[in-house]
Amino acid sequence: MTDARSGAPAPLPEIDLEFPDPAVTGAVPAEPDPAPHLGPAQPAPAAPKGRSLRANTLIVMAGTLASRLSGIVRTQVLNLADNTLLDAFMVAIRVPNLLRELLAEGALVNSFIPVYKSLNAEDRRRMASAFSGLLIAVNLILLAVGILAAPWIVEAFIAADSNVDREVATYMTQLVMPFLMLISLSSIAMGVLNADEHFRESSFAPVAFNIASIVALLLLPKTATWLAFGWLIGGVAQLLVQLPALRRFGLLPAPGLSGHPAVGRVLRQMAPFTMTAGARQFLNLVVQNMLTNRALGFGAGTSAGYGVAEALFTTVNGLFVVSPVMAMFPRFAQHAAEKNWTAFRTLTAQGLRTTTFLTAPMSALLLALAPYAVSVINLSPNYDLARFAAATGILQGWALALLPWAVVTLLLRTFYARERTREAVTISAIGFVVEVAFYHLLVPRLGFRGFGLSTAISGTLMALALVWRYRAALGFPGREVLGHLLRVTGLAAIAGVVSWIAVNLLPFQPGFILPGVAGLAVAGTLGLGTYLVLAVILRLPEVNGVLRRLKR
Repeated sequence: MTDARSGAPAPLPEIDLEFPDPAVTGAVPAEPDPAPHLGPAQPAPAAPKGRSLRANTLIVMAGTLASRLSGIVRTQVLNLADNTLLDAFMVAIRVPNLLRELLAEGALVNSFIPVYKSLNAEDRRRMASAFSGLLIAVNLILLAVGILAAPWIVEAFIAADSNVDREVATYMTQLVMPFLMLISLSSIAMGVLNADEHFRESSFAPVAFNIASIVALLLLPKTATWLAFGWLIGGVAQLLVQLPALRRFGLLPAPGLSGHPAVGRVLRQMAPFTMTAGARQFLNLVVQNMLTNRALGFGAGTSAGYGVAEALFTTVNGLFVVSPVMAMFPRFAQHAAEKNWTAFRTLTAQGLRTTTFLTAPMSALLLALAPYAVSVINLSPNYDLARFAAATGILQGWALALLPWAVVTLLLRTFYARERTREAVTISAIGFVVEVAFYHLLVPRLGFRGFGLSTAISGTLMALALVWRYRAALGFPGREVLGHLLRVTGLAAIAGVVSWIAVNLLPFQPGFILPGVAGLAVAGTLGLGTYLVLAVILRLPEVNGVLRRLKR
């Protein structure tokens, strides 16, 4: 990092997992805005008092851990279904997921929070009411279109010589379409709560989804109808558990179509997401077509295996990447609203070092222990071999993508917080197109591992592009971050080798949940222990936070 006035190198503060917040300590003075085109300037309410970034991060991480663990249980229960049903279900839920990225979750939250944070209390209430009413109207239209167009949508998602039952996939697609409305309203609730830094209820809402889905899947018959309804029951639960908190904090919006000027700002922020969401869904379309294509050698169970690998990967990514970034995002938005760019850059460096310190060993361990991780999903010793092979290969490839996508995930939020959405999503959209090109190049040659390797390459290129644009606007601590990355990736490689040697000395083979858990416990502990010991020897500042947490 360089001093903004003199250009001389400035020492990077010690960063650890305690997440010290410059806004709380008051140690960082505000600087003039180096990028005056960041968006409309309005008086921003002060940051909520009494809430530290450390506390927020721990709440989000706890909620994410509970969500991911319960999600693993949900995947285990789903995995008991046969390939015909589960492959069709995986295709069906891709359709509402296609739209929810634009109307819910990432697009909505990343556009909603910066605008919401810049308003006073009354305008926040009115804007949330107007926006939720508009969202309901749009969802009703999409619900009708999705149900009527389901046969053509499914045809677009699967290959001509498909290993998926078209009729079952179409029927289940029509049943799960209302999930889009549920997740959109849930995301509005999450955005309002997160913007006011009430993370507990929104962080644990996905746990309600998983628990409700698990209960429904266990109690209801294993048929296409009830599998789809189990998914919808989970969506209802995820929305309902957030309503009491909204009411308690006086944040519950009353949906209406009265309109508010700030809704236009949110929509303008969301508009560029149309391009990146379209590129991402084109990517998903290509992936789904490949997974269902018998000509590539992918048989029945491939889509289900992809779903297993996805559940495991998102568990790791959600806990060690998304959770810290979600907790930091309101502070990024606050620093941007205050034009406190020194605090903004410090938080950026802090976030990059922390997330990469956490994800580097997880990447190495996933690569070395992927068969044992997949084994945890198999509750029955009579597991499907084709599904197991697909999940293992795909997860090993994605392990390589974890670290670059951690960098991408955090840097994208720094652009959203500054209302530089167009620039961020342009880079994202180009990155997805590049990823599709690598899919066509690598998947036919490398099989399942080609998916993850393509993602890793595109993620690396996107990270470099985001660093370049960030540096042009604010200056970027490239030397310090690069040195940190070299250290943690080297230590992670050693940890991965230790785990691989350990797992090959075990007297049992992966496949079923019991050897899976045993292999992860033994080899994973040895690998992670090696990483932490080496980090202590090298005196990496991030390890101090881990040691303090262990002492408590």
